[in-house]
Amino acid sequence: MSLSKIQLSNGESIAYRVRSGGEETIVLVHGNMTSSKHWDVLLEALDKKFTIYAIDLRGFGESTYHNRIQGIKDFADDLSEFVNALDLQKFYLIGWSTGGAVCMQYVVDHPGRCEKLVLLASASTRGYPFYGAKDDGTPDFNSRLKTIEEIEENPSKTLVIQGLYDTANKEGLKAVWNAAIYSHKQPDDSAYEVYLDDMLTQRNLADVYHSLNTFNISGTHNGLNEGTDRAKQIKIPVLILRGDRDYVVTEEMTQEIVADLGKNATYIPLIDSGHSPLIDDLEQLRAKIEAFL
Repeated sequence: MSLSKIQLSNGESIAYRVRSGGEETIVLVHGNMTSSKHWDVLLEALDKKFTIYAIDLRGFGESTYHNRIQGIKDFADDLSEFVNALDLQKFYLIGWSTGGAVCMQYVVDHPGRCEKLVLLASASTRGYPFYGAKDDGTPDFNSRLKTIEEIEENPSKTLVIQGLYDTANKEGLKAVWNAAIYSHKQPDDSAYEVYLDDMLTQRNLADVYHSLNTFNISGTHNGLNEGTDRAKQIKIPVLILRGDRDYVVTEEMTQEIVADLGKNATYIPLIDSGHSPLIDDLEQLRAKIEAFL
């Protein structure tokens, strides 16, 4: 599936994939360490009544990265320009992991465009905290980092992953993903190789960590900053999906979303799935999404 590109007013170029279908439209927003490429199996599996767009966020895949990301809102603003450029008036959004935060910010900023929202293994309405490290390299939950500079210099996470990127160490990336994400099932060898090549296109790692750390649309202080209290402005139906074996997004984070979105949200755990239900149980994921939409 070839990629098309749209030029934004901020000078960035957003790449995207299209799977043609019917009149109902879905926009897919990927997470950290991925791009639109990682949606491939869902693009094939979803009902042909849907026309589906999958974007590469700024600094991922084939999109440009001329200007650094300061926060999740920058990604959401890019998404808004993309939607406007294609003149999508009514559509569904599906955000995976970091993409969930991007989609929530978009819906808050642009009411009336997105009709339903699916949050897949999503970062919380209160962000995704980034902690410092103890001497032994394990996270220090009493030391939440505050600045982008601190995150850039973090030895246990940022420098490790960035080092794997800088040296194109695909075996190292594979070990990380098998431990944290593909802990239950792995893609077949050829697909995994494509995904690993795709991971190496990321140019914004520390910026994404910082954006997640500072994101907070709740009415609650998240340990770093006061929330904007705008989550309550999300009035559309929201489906929250999280694998019961997810080692990246905790049940506590998911319950924060449930609490902050209130009666508009429905939470359905995905059985025997981790952070990538696309690989662990595509059929279960497809059925839940299609039943909701």
